Amino acid sequence: MKIVFMGTPEFAVPSLEALVAAGHQVVGVFSQPDKPKNRGMKLQPTPVKLCAMVHDLPVYQPTKLRDGTALETIRSLAPELIVVAAYGRILPQEILDYPKYGCINVHSSLLPKYRGAAPIHWSILNGDKETGVTIMHMALALDAGDIISQVKTPIDPDETVEVLHDRLARLGADLLAETVQNIADGTATRTPQDESQVTLAPMLSRELSPMNWTKPARTLHDQVRGLIPWPSATAELNGVKCKIFATAVLDETTGKAPGSVLAADKKGLKIACGEGTVLRIDTNAKNAAARRLYARLGFREAAIVPCTFNGIAGVSLACLEKRLDAE
Repeated sequence: MKIVFMGTPEFAVPSLEALVAAGHQVVGVFSQPDKPKNRGMKLQPTPVKLCAMVHDLPVYQPTKLRDGTALETIRSLAPELIVVAAYGRILPQEILDYPKYGCINVHSSLLPKYRGAAPIHWSILNGDKETGVTIMHMALALDAGDIISQVKTPIDPDETVEVLHDRLARLGADLLAETVQNIADGTATRTPQDESQVTLAPMLSRELSPMNWTKPARTLHDQVRGLIPWPSATAELNGVKCKIFATAVLDETTGKAPGSVLAADKKGLKIACGEGTVLRIDTNAKNAAARRLYARLGFREAAIVPCTFNGIAGVSLACLEKRLDAE
């Protein structure tokens, strides 16, 4: 099948790879324009663009979709189907109407639950035990099109956004390959969404970051793992504002006031939370999520230093260094 693929971030890469592996003719790849990053502010290609270049696929990066130029490009490519996965742009009606088989979208939730920009984050923030991926026909209304197929998966109670993101990307790619084949065979179904069951997954903001120790440890743990890597959960410890990247819900109870530091050991700080529950904040030396994040930002671990942090003994801190390129 002749397909135009539209996507931008890492989440979309497995879907593009799946279409290529299945032998479909990907006649063009649309992705967001390159953006400047890092200290040098050099333009960086999107992950989808890099993937397309590896497979020698033509890449298009329009800044606008409503001036007719993108539509003319699509007409010249003559796709039978447009596949969208985290493209980051709203398609105008004339593009939605062009392909023979329409436009389909890979969405990382079990629609109609979590329509919007951040479904993976909100499934974890809300402590859900299950999520999945939906392939749907696209409509002008946000994530409101008819459902073609879905796949479900459990959420581990300690799974972070980063881990779940990668799992759903792979699940979505497999489901996409199967769904596109069904569309080609004429066996694909479409089911309207139940509007009474719609929930939203709005964009994240720093307003979600502050941790409230009067909440139960499980709720705070969900907050931490649901806000990695941005905007990240934050907490004040002994008057110092800290970003929190890894926690654990302990099988302990306490009568201390919420926010009290109960103990500090090699694993981290034990904090009293609401309803008598206890949360452990992992120290940087044990904090794999934070260490992966800083590694991606170009920092190198120079040393692990035992110290007393804000009067709390037995804390291990990771010392980081980064080489700054000369201007």
